[in-house]
Amino acid sequence: MNMRPDPAMMGVPAPEQPRTLADTGLTGTMLRDILLKTIFRKSVETTREISEAICLATGLTQELIDKAREAGLMQATGTMHAGSSGEMGFQLTDQGKARAMDALSQSEYYGAMPVPLEKYKAQVKAQSVKNIKITRQRLMESMGHLILPSGLLDQLGPAVGSGRSVLMYGPPGNGKSSIAEGIRAALGDNIWIPHAIEYAGTVIAMFDPIVHTKVEQNGEVGVLRKVNNRVDQRYILCQRPTVMTGGELTLDMLDLKYNPVARTYQASLQLKSSGGVFIVDDLGRQEEAPQKLINRWIVPMEVGYDILALQSGEKFEVPFDTLVVFSTNFHPNKIFDMAALRRIFFKVLIDGPTQAEFLKIFAMVAKKKKFEMDEAALLHLLKKKYPEINNVYANFHGVFLIDQMIAACDFEGLPYRMTPELIDRAWANLFVEEADIVH
Repeated sequence: MNMRPDPAMMGVPAPEQPRTLADTGLTGTMLRDILLKTIFRKSVETTREISEAICLATGLTQELIDKAREAGLMQATGTMHAGSSGEMGFQLTDQGKARAMDALSQSEYYGAMPVPLEKYKAQVKAQSVKNIKITRQRLMESMGHLILPSGLLDQLGPAVGSGRSVLMYGPPGNGKSSIAEGIRAALGDNIWIPHAIEYAGTVIAMFDPIVHTKVEQNGEVGVLRKVNNRVDQRYILCQRPTVMTGGELTLDMLDLKYNPVARTYQASLQLKSSGGVFIVDDLGRQEEAPQKLINRWIVPMEVGYDILALQSGEKFEVPFDTLVVFSTNFHPNKIFDMAALRRIFFKVLIDGPTQAEFLKIFAMVAKKKKFEMDEAALLHLLKKKYPEINNVYANFHGVFLIDQMIAACDFEGLPYRMTPELIDRAWANLFVEEADIVH
């Protein structure tokens, strides 16, 4: 039976496999040095093993090996590897080891050949987050587990579909973080992430297993091999990335991270999020002032590129293709000036639920946790407790109160059934009574 390539691989145009060494876009010196460093560090011997390690086709890898042999940097071991289809083994000569050590002293980077920045820019454009068409149905499916306020999707849909920045604000505990996660889920498809990119001879590591989730390719082995032979092996198929930060976010996380010992660079957080979502949760809780953080993003959000700097001070442009979602418990007018607010394209209020919406959430949580509802206890909650706080409801209240009652039932050995007494005990933990503490 003929099988088609994995649909997960067909979402965006795949980067084409280089046909010649010149097609890699890298200099002969860089190709040679990364080859030697990789063999030195990973102890790979056969052409196939080396090819997999440096992420180039076996034909191009063999061409690099032949060039290194001609230069006296590599030699055949004279042994055939039975476990590798009888392939010839290769090793570094003393001169090759010396060259590898010298190259490692300049940069410890080895492994996958990097993708030149200009070629990466073209791939980013081909798989831009702005190319995704978000429908109401798609957004609803990604947030089906949430009870959303009426009309919220009317605001969120155009915001997400445009690929522009979004500011969600409102009182705490009403699902801003969950909605941000739903936005990420709505993006749905997969993109190609390079192991590393290269600019002016400098290698910047891009792939980060914490940010990037590799997509397993299912299907017939022969078909996958045929598909992979057309794809640049320096890239990895991944889900659209999500970077989520909170109070720990600092401005230096948005710059290249340089390791002075290894003399290597790691991509900045927003560069790693290219083609995906960058969620800034709890804006206003960071050490940096919200206005200062927003100012760092204003130019990239408007022009579609960011400016990064090397240790030498040289600055260069990288793509900024990221849906930035800001989430805050503060009113925007309290933490931003009008110029910043104007540049954040969509502002969406995430308010607390109505009583009817709260009851729907409460019932849904109770059913999920197998906690029996009781009309008298529920009336006690609505008529006695909520008037104490002017009937202000929050989405997190249902989960919090039911978890508190379950904990009390477990301790007392009671059945999972709501009572007015359990409501009172749970409510006491929901709010701390104001009182002076005597020391």
